[in-house]
Amino acid sequence: MKNSSVVDLLLLLLLAITVLTTPAFSDLVLSKVERRIDVTSQIARVTKTLKVVNSGSESVSEFTLTFPKFLGNNLAYLTVSHSEGKGKAKRSLANLSVEEANPKGMPDSVSFYTVALPKPLSKGDTLTLEVVAAFTNVLQPFPEKISQRDIHLVMLQESAQYLSPYAVESQSLSVKLPHNARIESYTKLENTKVQGSEIKYGPYKNLAQYSYAPIVVHFESKAAFAVAEKLVREIEVSHWGNVQVTEHYNLVHRGAQLKGEFSRLEYQDRPNPQGVSAFRHLLARLPPRAHSIYYRDDIGNISTSQMKSDSKKTEVLIEPRFPLFGGWKTFFTIGYGLPLSDFLFASEGKRFLDISFGSPMLDLVTEKLIVQVVLPEGSKDISVTTPFAVKQSHEIKYSHLDIAGRPVVVLEKNNVVPDHNQNIQVYYKFSNINLLSEPLMLITGFFVLFITCIIYTRADFSISKSSAAYLAKLQWDEVLATVQEVQNIIQKCLAAHDKLEASLRDLSRTGDIQTCKAARKSTDSSLKDLSKELRPLLASLQSFPSASQISPKVEELVAKERELQEKLMAKHTTVVEGYEKKSSGRDIENRIASQQQKIIALRQEVEDLLEFIDEI
Repeated sequence: MKNSSVVDLLLLLLLAITVLTTPAFSDLVLSKVERRIDVTSQIARVTKTLKVVNSGSESVSEFTLTFPKFLGNNLAYLTVSHSEGKGKAKRSLANLSVEEANPKGMPDSVSFYTVALPKPLSKGDTLTLEVVAAFTNVLQPFPEKISQRDIHLVMLQESAQYLSPYAVESQSLSVKLPHNARIESYTKLENTKVQGSEIKYGPYKNLAQYSYAPIVVHFESKAAFAVAEKLVREIEVSHWGNVQVTEHYNLVHRGAQLKGEFSRLEYQDRPNPQGVSAFRHLLARLPPRAHSIYYRDDIGNISTSQMKSDSKKTEVLIEPRFPLFGGWKTFFTIGYGLPLSDFLFASEGKRFLDISFGSPMLDLVTEKLIVQVVLPEGSKDISVTTPFAVKQSHEIKYSHLDIAGRPVVVLEKNNVVPDHNQNIQVYYKFSNINLLSEPLMLITGFFVLFITCIIYTRADFSISKSSAAYLAKLQWDEVLATVQEVQNIIQKCLAAHDKLEASLRDLSRTGDIQTCKAARKSTDSSLKDLSKELRPLLASLQSFPSASQISPKVEELVAKERELQEKLMAKHTTVVEGYEKKSSGRDIENRIASQQQKIIALRQEVEDLLEFIDEI
């Protein structure tokens, strides 16, 4: 047996011992108790019929309900009502107020709840109470891990005798199991019998206060242990006739975990073997006139779903992309539209949305449910009515054509079961004038767009040739053209420098001094011609006022190029003289070393200035 189950059984025994010494609350007596536990799904639903008699001398206005602590910690839903009549004539009246209590001197192993009676119960009077409770996580998989072929077994722990602070004259218990479920084992006590898919304990007579008889039922469950770790429902109200509902599910299978590897081939060969622990689909029951239904995940639209509808409901059979075994997770989104007239009503000068709170999925447990009701922009005086306690907050959501944003009512609740799928009412005030805001914005926007287009096509935006701006533009174009010519001439000068350097390399290779001198003469002639071309361009550039920023840089460029020419000519003369004197190559290199460093630096400065002028 798994460790947690052993611990739970020890707690049950400890609970049975400790409650025997706990005092009763009052002189109330339970003349008859009928308990029914339904475990056909993953949720354990408990219904109790309690016939209460006041055997004391004073009237009583409160009744105390108790649950073992391990059940109280997993209590998801609890209602208490009082009923009248018997048999077919029996009818339940209004629900009574129930609050959790922490009485002093009581053991920690018991959870207490106080029920306010509809009126004080006088001496000798009787009252029949109907208790409905839903518990989650009380059906524990045993074993915790199973293979793909194994059946899914779970274990229920309860008490055959009703745990109550009052004496019980007669009590019976019925545990309803899934149809044709295999029963591995169950606790056998006095007056225990199995009838079909039910195990019955009792009746037991004259039980003392806090009587407790632990039982364990180990049986097969074919139910889908589908749990939404987080569900976000967004309900967006549009006064143009639609309520859009979008639900985001983070789903996990909380049954026995899959042991070993999953075989797709085996699963497809036997898609529905006896006792298969995986579930392939979920059933969502939507309102009858739901439309525009979609089902998708992060990959895209999922087409493996079926829908059928009638005048009372719309059912959607949702099948994930893969079968879900214990511990496996999936994420998906469901969306659908609803007619506004079916859910929006008016009352006392306000409008109110009357819509269900929980998930439309059958037998789904939701660990954390967030409901976001998005109201139209301009809604005010917002209030919410819920049949049970929830955490409320308010946000603002911005959508298309919004200015101030749409108010959002956020409702949060943990441990939600299908019993919570009751209607909530969101009240707010909204003026019909606000309906015109978005159409007016669209009309105004298109009007401004058309007027702008008309003005643009008819207006003359050309610049006059006599204007100062036009003349300045012409002058600037001339400046740019002059600078471009200067750059071209400098580039030609640099090309002549490269030719002169090449003649020196040829001299070192061939020793032909006359050819080197001829190259020098040709280069001198080219540079003189280029220098003559530069003079008028520089003079023209200085005459333009708009060239005041770029002119100094151009002049600096020309000066650096002339200095570079001088250094190159000096180097050339030194090398040629060295060869005429038949000096050694190392001696010539030593004589021109300082000149060469200066030439390299000047060449870099010239290129940098050219790049800078290009950027301007």
